[in-house]
Amino acid sequence: MSIMRRLDLAFAALLLPIDALALFGAAISAYALRYSDAVVGIRPIFTDVSFEMYLGWSAIFVGVWMALFMLAGLYTIQPRRFWSTIGRVLLASTAGIMIVVATVFFGQAFTTSRFILLAVWGFATAYVIVGRTFLHLARRSLLRHGIGHRKLVVIGQSRSALDLITLYRQHKVNGFTVVKHFKQWSASSESEYTKMLDSKKADAVLLADPNLSPETSQRIHAIAELFHADFRFLANPFASSISRIEIDTTGGIPVIETKRTRLDGWGRIFKRLFDVIVALVLIILTSPIMIIAVIALMIEDGLPVVYVSERVGERGGLFPFYKFRSMWRKFSIGTQFKQSAKENLALEKKLIEAQSIKSGPVPKIANDPRVTPVGRFIRRWSIDELPQFFNVLKGDLSLVGPRAHLPREVANYQPHHRRVLAIKPGITGLAQISGRSDLSFDDEVSLDTWYIEHWSPALDIYILLKTPFAVFKGNGTY
Repeated sequence: MSIMRRLDLAFAALLLPIDALALFGAAISAYALRYSDAVVGIRPIFTDVSFEMYLGWSAIFVGVWMALFMLAGLYTIQPRRFWSTIGRVLLASTAGIMIVVATVFFGQAFTTSRFILLAVWGFATAYVIVGRTFLHLARRSLLRHGIGHRKLVVIGQSRSALDLITLYRQHKVNGFTVVKHFKQWSASSESEYTKMLDSKKADAVLLADPNLSPETSQRIHAIAELFHADFRFLANPFASSISRIEIDTTGGIPVIETKRTRLDGWGRIFKRLFDVIVALVLIILTSPIMIIAVIALMIEDGLPVVYVSERVGERGGLFPFYKFRSMWRKFSIGTQFKQSAKENLALEKKLIEAQSIKSGPVPKIANDPRVTPVGRFIRRWSIDELPQFFNVLKGDLSLVGPRAHLPREVANYQPHHRRVLAIKPGITGLAQISGRSDLSFDDEVSLDTWYIEHWSPALDIYILLKTPFAVFKGNGTY
């Protein structure tokens, strides 16, 4: 067993006792707070609950709570990203307190201790997050010092392979030390590769050469299997597009159907309800910022302050897309500016040819002279995107999903690019938290395709929580 695997097992084993202590600590803290003089003075106790009886019930619910954590995937051996873990803890803790509330309601127990229920939820969520944060930081500290690293062999010299090698060397917390990079594959490469795995000088392999024949790729994988090395490979958009299948047997003949996304049935219903509730909350919270933006834009360049353009949505349908106008009116292209559309489109084409920093169907103009000073500010902080919450309420957008592109951009998609039209576009997404406009279009499509295939409520929460950090970091904004 590799050192990395032993490290992961050790930290996974520690999760159980630390979570149990955190949950018992939460129960005791809630009880102590409820019976403290400060709270009793505000909210007198009408029904006394003995500490012994309370502890007995607490032990049962700690077991239930930890079972929910297990169902939420919080005890997997492979460590999850920190923000994904926090999102799952919040979901599982909320489900846990709902079970407690239901039990109290139907069991007629602790009927006057609603304060304790709320306190248990708050303390449990906080204590579990603190415990897992401590483990997360301890693991990162070990990895930062090279303890527990996997010794990685990289095969191929694609752009993604080179980026990963740079990433692993600059950020040791990823847990990989690149011990060999085979840029080209040959008989001598295979011999050296086999010897390294056999002598345990390497214990992990990353295949990153899309040009290798299937037979060669299978042989590389077989050698890794022979010496029990971890094997990874870079997925391509086509491979991920057929990763979900459903088998139907009709008349004894198995028929395989490829599924576009997990967002079918209840998944779609949940996502829509989540979108509406969160969008309403965010509209209320950001309304002061939107009002200030409207006033600033009006003073700078008059009306309209909301820019409406046609975008391509789910299954290729068109919808009106709302943003705060960040360009001077005389240069704007949208449904409100049809009179000057021809001239402005011609100007945009010239700017793309001269200043675009991205190739492919979706260009990105750096130092765009059409952008106003206020527009540059609201773009930098993504304030221009706040009106899209109203698109979410209408049902045109989701909070999380692929980017919504213009029809003239979608017209230049390759066939595999159209995969991203399988679901509603989103305000934010994996591409936005992974580099925003600095990503190549193919990388953006790969991330969006992965999201479509692996959607879950926890993933949406992770992306939403990570989005403000991406905005503050400011990478990829122009």
